[in-house]
Amino acid sequence: MARNNFQKHNQPKEFEEKVIQISRVSKKTKGGNKIGFSALLVVGDRKGKVGVGLGKATDVLSAIQKGVKKAKQKMIQVPLDGTTIPFAVTVKRGAGKVMLKPASKGTGVIAGGPVRAVVEVAGVRDVVAKIMGSDNQASSVHATFKALNHIANLVKIKGIKLRSIAEIEAEERQKMAAIQAEAKEKAQTQKQNETQAKKEDNNQAKKKEKAKSKVKPKSKKAVKAKS
Repeated sequence: MARNNFQKHNQPKEFEEKVIQISRVSKKTKGGNKIGFSALLVVGDRKGKVGVGLGKATDVLSAIQKGVKKAKQKMIQVPLDGTTIPFAVTVKRGAGKVMLKPASKGTGVIAGGPVRAVVEVAGVRDVVAKIMGSDNQASSVHATFKALNHIANLVKIKGIKLRSIAEIEAEERQKMAAIQAEAKEKAQTQKQNETQAKKEDNNQAKKKEKAKSKVKPKSKKAVKAKS
């Protein structure tokens, strides 16, 4: 039994969970102040699925569990153009305003803490983001989630065709193969030109030696006659 529990704990989780904010809240009742906790979480599979949830309970662990449950219920599928988003978008939700821009492969996630957490668990590897509204973490998280949902709706409505990561990697492999073939061809032509130039230099050197050997040295009698 213990072995089975150990195997369950070692199994990789389907979704990644990130705690954004834990707040301590109090509620006034007849019996006095009732203390509780609220936890804001982001859940995603790093393959396009992401959800945001807010859980409230009397202890932190229960609040996190409720937040995870709510986030899984509100998950959306984010359309990815390879490793980035298909187009730029600016969305405002309440006091939070966030701008997301696509980036080339290798750029990474250039974003603040709350925005970074959402796009990373969603599977976006290359993006440039900026928080333009309130610095409140909850507002930024909800604005980012709304921006990704807006992108998903636009792609669905307009029928935008997107490339998968496999297709982009295949294109990059083809480009690298073409560049390597071109470099190899240039190296071969350069080597051929160098060998041809060496042959020409050797031929010219041989011709000069032959010309020198054909010139007859003057005899001693001729030299004496001149003197």
